[in-house]
Amino acid sequence: MPLTSPRRSALVDQVIAQLRNQITTGEWPVGSRIPTEPELVELLGVARNTVREAVRALAHNGLLDIRQGSGTYVLATSELAGVMHRRFAGADPRHIAELRSTLESSAARLAAERRTARDLVQLDALLARREEAWAGGDAEVFVAADVALHMAVVAASHNDVLIELYADLGDLVADWLRTDVGTDLDPASHLDHERLIEAVRRGDGDAAASEAAGYPFACLGKEARSAGPAPAGAPAAGTPRVTAAGG
Repeated sequence: MPLTSPRRSALVDQVIAQLRNQITTGEWPVGSRIPTEPELVELLGVARNTVREAVRALAHNGLLDIRQGSGTYVLATSELAGVMHRRFAGADPRHIAELRSTLESSAARLAAERRTARDLVQLDALLARREEAWAGGDAEVFVAADVALHMAVVAASHNDVLIELYADLGDLVADWLRTDVGTDLDPASHLDHERLIEAVRRGDGDAAASEAAGYPFACLGKEARSAGPAPAGAPAAGTPRVTAAGG
């Protein structure tokens, strides 16, 4: 959607709304640099101070990251996701894995109970895309495909609150996977997700939940995995490293 010049009062609020729309619709993806202040002034037809105040407000809410000398970057797609970025930035990786495990196992169980024929078509397509991305060797493409598959499993739960919560967590999940995967995919560390999708297909909630519960712990680095005992269903410390395979 192109930016337009606000025509009513409360210009700052209108500019905030327009900039937020660029973020939430994906016009400005997470990680991208937004137009410079002079460019926004020209695009919006408002004063520099108005643009500056709007950008600062969105940065305060966690959607933007202002980096001196570099520019302003999209940090999250919602205020909740922004809060999560700030609150979880230095969190213990195992605690993050426990959060993901709790959410994803619950979603997988519900997906097995509620999935529709359309859901299964989508899951099959995204599973195939994930496998293709892995074979292609592009880490960034693989991370995006892996997150998309997990999002689709959550969507198949048909629990709107859970879907919205996981969507806000999705950017963080991608960041964690991106950090762990690095730039190279290790062919020996592939973590297959076919058993999860098959459990959802046959309506086996217990199996689906068990599969989903273990994936986040497989994404922990060696140091984090060996820091303490792994929960039931998670890989134990000392098992072959599977972090590049995705969660």
